[in-house]
Amino acid sequence: MDRSLKITIIIGILVLSFSALWYVYEYSQTKPNLRTFTVVGEGKEIAIPNVAEIRIGVITEGQDLKILQKDNAEKMNKIINFLKEVGIDEKDIKTENYSVSPKYDYYKYPYKIVGYKISQDLKVKIRDLNKIGEILSQVVNYGANNISGPNFTVDEPEIYLEKAREKAIKNAKEKAEKIARSNGFRLGKIITIFESTPYDFYPTMLKEAGGAETVPITQIEPGSQEIKVQVNITYEIK
Repeated sequence: MDRSLKITIIIGILVLSFSALWYVYEYSQTKPNLRTFTVVGEGKEIAIPNVAEIRIGVITEGQDLKILQKDNAEKMNKIINFLKEVGIDEKDIKTENYSVSPKYDYYKYPYKIVGYKISQDLKVKIRDLNKIGEILSQVVNYGANNISGPNFTVDEPEIYLEKAREKAIKNAKEKAEKIARSNGFRLGKIITIFESTPYDFYPTMLKEAGGAETVPITQIEPGSQEIKVQVNITYEIK
């Protein structure tokens, strides 16, 4: 490489390095370090759940696969028809699983299939909570033998979140103003806001209600759901 070209390249690198250092220096002079402090605010809303989810399953076992499939399908169809009859909307009834599994005789080798197990599961949303007990009690009569739930949720939780968020921001602002007054400074602009939404669920109470029915109706109490919002707000100190 030509010597003059090397010198030109070296000079160019030095100029770029000096320019970068000068820019950093000038920027640091125009952006002094801010004094800040952070407060945590909390807001909460108590919501009564208005939607319940349950899972209803039918498990059939035996040796003849065709008979098992027919038996399983008939039971599940009866359950679905019953759910529609008691007012459950079709869009709230969803098949979540359908499986056929072989059963083996492990005491003899080579292993042989000695039967089958068919499992079919529904996820059901119940919007009229007064119907939960009847549904849980009656689906067994139609062949359900694998049931779990109910899991309670709140429809449109964003409404409660927004109210809780407003309370959390107000709570944080009041704390910040109190701290500023007691320490002799003024609040500047908000630098950052961080939000978290932990949830606390109160336990659901289930109990049997006596009556004239042959099978007692399970009485369901949805309890309440506490929706919390926490905000971390960092303020500038003036």
